[in-house]
Amino acid sequence: MPTAPHPQNTDELYQALQENDRRPYGRTRTVTAEELVDAAEQFEEPVALVQALLELQEAYTYGSEPRKSPVVFARLLTLFDEQPDVFDDRLRHMLFWRFKWVGHALRQLPEIPLASLRQWLTEMRDRYEKADLGLQPYYGQAYQLAAHVGENTALAYELWAGRTRTRLSDCEACEICERALYHLTTGDDERALRAWEPVLAGKESCQEEPARSLSYALLPLLRTGRADRARELHLTGYRGCRRNPSMAQEVGRHLEFCALTGNEARGLELLAENRNLFDEVDSPLDQLGFLTGVEVLLQRVEGLGHGELPAPGYAGRTWTVAGLRTEVRGRADGLAARFDARNGTTAHTDRRRTRLERAPLLDALELTLRTRSLDDVAPAVPVAAPAPRTAAAVPEDLPELIARARTLEEQGHPDARACWARLRTLVAARDYTHPDDPAVGPLGRLRADLLAEEAGRAGGKDEYADAAALHEEAAALYDDAGRPGDAVLARACALLATAEIPAEGAEATDGTEAKAAALTAAHAAMVRLHEETPGLVPHQEARLLRLRATALGLRLQTTGNEEHVAPVFAEADLLHRFATRHDLAGQISGALLLRASAHAISGDLPAAVTEIDALLDRLKAHGPAWHLPRTLGMRGRIQLALRDPQAAHANLTEGLRLAADWPADAVDTGRLHGDLAEACMHLGRPDEALRHLTRSAELDLRDGSRTDAFCTYSNAAQLSLDLGRVEDCIALLDSLLAEPDVTAGELDDRLVAQLRLTRARALHAGEDLKAATAEFVALAAESADWDDDPGSHAMIAAETAALLGESGEFGRAREAADQALAAHARDPRYEQLSSCLRELARLQAQQQGPDGLPDALAFLADAGRIADEARAAGYESHGRSLDTALAYEHGRVNAYAGEYETALAALEKALALLGEPGPEDGRAGEWAECVRLAGAVEGIYLERPAPALTRLDAALSHLTDLGHTEDLEALTSLAARLREEE
Repeated sequence: MPTAPHPQNTDELYQALQENDRRPYGRTRTVTAEELVDAAEQFEEPVALVQALLELQEAYTYGSEPRKSPVVFARLLTLFDEQPDVFDDRLRHMLFWRFKWVGHALRQLPEIPLASLRQWLTEMRDRYEKADLGLQPYYGQAYQLAAHVGENTALAYELWAGRTRTRLSDCEACEICERALYHLTTGDDERALRAWEPVLAGKESCQEEPARSLSYALLPLLRTGRADRARELHLTGYRGCRRNPSMAQEVGRHLEFCALTGNEARGLELLAENRNLFDEVDSPLDQLGFLTGVEVLLQRVEGLGHGELPAPGYAGRTWTVAGLRTEVRGRADGLAARFDARNGTTAHTDRRRTRLERAPLLDALELTLRTRSLDDVAPAVPVAAPAPRTAAAVPEDLPELIARARTLEEQGHPDARACWARLRTLVAARDYTHPDDPAVGPLGRLRADLLAEEAGRAGGKDEYADAAALHEEAAALYDDAGRPGDAVLARACALLATAEIPAEGAEATDGTEAKAAALTAAHAAMVRLHEETPGLVPHQEARLLRLRATALGLRLQTTGNEEHVAPVFAEADLLHRFATRHDLAGQISGALLLRASAHAISGDLPAAVTEIDALLDRLKAHGPAWHLPRTLGMRGRIQLALRDPQAAHANLTEGLRLAADWPADAVDTGRLHGDLAEACMHLGRPDEALRHLTRSAELDLRDGSRTDAFCTYSNAAQLSLDLGRVEDCIALLDSLLAEPDVTAGELDDRLVAQLRLTRARALHAGEDLKAATAEFVALAAESADWDDDPGSHAMIAAETAALLGESGEFGRAREAADQALAAHARDPRYEQLSSCLRELARLQAQQQGPDGLPDALAFLADAGRIADEARAAGYESHGRSLDTALAYEHGRVNAYAGEYETALAALEKALALLGEPGPEDGRAGEWAECVRLAGAVEGIYLERPAPALTRLDAALSHLTDLGHTEDLEALTSLAARLREEE
């Protein structure tokens, strides 16, 4: 199937070649290039055929198809020999440059005899000499062949490295990499890194650099103690090569780096992201490098006892780590043997052995914000919760285990979870035999216990409908087992869970009223159950009282209604008196916690602190100890509300320390981390906040609260972007977006869109404009269907338009801006749309000068209409007024287009709207910049330095008098320049 319309003439062919050149390397670009060569052969225009063949060779070279590249070059060389006049200086330069491409391609193919490789080098030398071209590029190819074979490298290196570069030499970045690799083979890491520094620092780059050099530099950096730098370059370098068949070896080195730094789980994650490379890499040499890196990782994972983990591998079958490692080892050994047989050395086998025998360089290096272990990537299976430090061993004896689980459950003890998990596994087994023991009771009772515990966990994840159904099922089994008290508790829990189910399709106000009514009804039904059920034992009655109080507490939390406060205190006091009479420590604590919460919700924070302090004293004296972390967490949240982040941080930190003694989900460790993140932000410690956010998210993820986890991770990603940690942000989001439920479309689509939006912004901040624009365009197309949220579409389309403008695609930018304006008409976003339109106007005038002025002014006219709408709607902007910003932009746009008088008038209007700043005025910097631009337009472009200097001197004097010295430098510099030119 053709990928593009067949060109009907050479103009259309050249246009199609330009369009194909903008595509990423891969099958689509390659197939299109093949079709364009076929099309070019139909025209009697040899230059067009040459251009098409050059594009095809490039597609083969960077699409990892080395077998085809030399064939295309042979056609080009024949055309050159037959029609040299067809090749102008540019085409001739490209032809001789690509001799090196052919040498590189032939080295990658073990079926090409070594004699043929050397014959090609001779051909290259003869051609260069005949064309009177310097031989440094030839010696560079000779050295690369020697390095590949593993013989006479020192001499070949000296013959190349000592020669003066020519126009046909490899780019500086590529040559730097080759020099560094030579030093690396001699064991001199420091010298290699010194040689690499211009590339690692981003001063030299090309098509393959710095990604190639970054991948090689990772291990030398570790060996020389530069772990932080290695981490930084791993994040940057991996993004530059992932999924790219022509950079499969680089991907392999990143996998190796993960394996040697205690990041095996991230390695598996990256391997999954690059599973396409198993089948899309046509270069045997690239396959060898990639597979060796894969094997280093799999060998490490298997050595750590995780050989049965699933692993992404070759298409067509399911792989485990151990199975894939065996397959990869066989293939890579075969490739190394083929290269060594061709070369007559053992270099490739030796290099493979060195990589596979290398010991880990660090036990653990935190590579990303999402630190995960191999246990975290294991398939979800029913397992016992990890035992806390203080937990007693789970009994082996079945009746004892059942009795212990029930006793711990009555106490609300966290260790009950491990017992129930063990029992769930035992009962699910085919050979389970229930004890014939009156103390244990029938199997139905145990099944009811397990259902009730499962329902409690579902409720903890806000899965209220599931929780209610499970509790009802448990109640029926309790009835059958002759346990009416337990049945009543299960039904009360079902009532509470049902009341928590959100009303579908309700507006916020209606939803609040509906939930409050449901909780009121649930409480009344619980009271009736309580009155109608005689013979409850103390722990059951206390639990029922606790559920009653909780229902009213949730009602208060839902409505905030002052009338709902007293009923909470009444129920909490009833529970407290009953629990005190029967010495039920956990329920006494629960009652006091409910009282403190009611005070906090009603706004009486000092009373809440008093209650909490009394509770903490009691817990420290009488327990239960596992209530301390949660209580300290509540105290910390109240202190945050009281604007005492230092005290909040201390309490939350102590709560987190004590939480380490218990399972994370039992004491809500995730929330403690989340609250600590907030405290850290108030204290100006964003990096610490970021660590707590990511830990909170990962705990939620492990607990199955995936939506909460992704929301928290989204906040962490935004914070990392705000902190300028762009690569951290991108790596985190790449990891999240690769999660199975995300790729399967099971997670909330708006939440996924938010993650992608943050990633697109991070790509833009990381100066990957092409990738950022592609993601924004995709998001704009998807959000166009958000009929319930046109405002978000307006903002996304506006950002998309700005990025398209930055790329110079103003036609597409206009279309995106029109989409944004249409959505804005339904749900206004005055400030965002105005900013976008002004930015587009600036970009078009800046890039196109006078030719772009009409379209730029059209953008500003749209921004003017938005300013009028905002004024009519009484909208107040968060920064400078929209009218002021618009006037300033008219000044810039007209200045770029050479309309200086119009520009000056617009800037003077902006200055009038701004007004002179005062002593405490935050507008001083903006005003100074407007003065500076007006001075430049008037003094330099309109050649009226005297009035410009008068303007500048007055501004300098005013700012100096006000003490705004930080805004003086640009004005002083411009004034000095104008005086010099007078």
